[in-house]
Amino acid sequence: QVQLVESGGGLVQAGGSLRLSCAASGRTLSLYVLGWFRQAPGKEREFVAAISWSGSRTYYADSVRDRFTVSRDNAKNTVYLQMNSLEPEDTAVYYCAGKSGLRVGVASEVLYDYWGQGTQVTVSS
Repeated sequence: QVQLVESGGGLVQAGGSLRLSCAASGRTLSLYVLGWFRQAPGKEREFVAAISWSGSRTYYADSVRDRFTVSRDNAKNTVYLQMNSLEPEDTAVYYCAGKSGLRVGVASEVLYDYWGQGTQVTVSS
């Protein structure tokens, strides 16, 4: 089993920045990809970004590509999501997810085996 714990959410004004963290523990060697998803009120959960467990490959949704950066700290088993130029439309609960299989793709939530509890990000206009 893998445990994922997110932190770093909060309230920020439009144009501001936040950095989310996702600390992984347990059988982390089984992970291939760590992903970030978000769910806004009344909307389906959507893919935001992902990073290979080695850190060598990153993936982004078009809506965040030029504003968000995903990275990882190998020593801390932690993945980060640096969010800049935040917009009210970025308001959502952000979830960290772990993918342990070799199934192709990173953007579908059904590919992920482990989920964190989520952290709220609110961007005021």
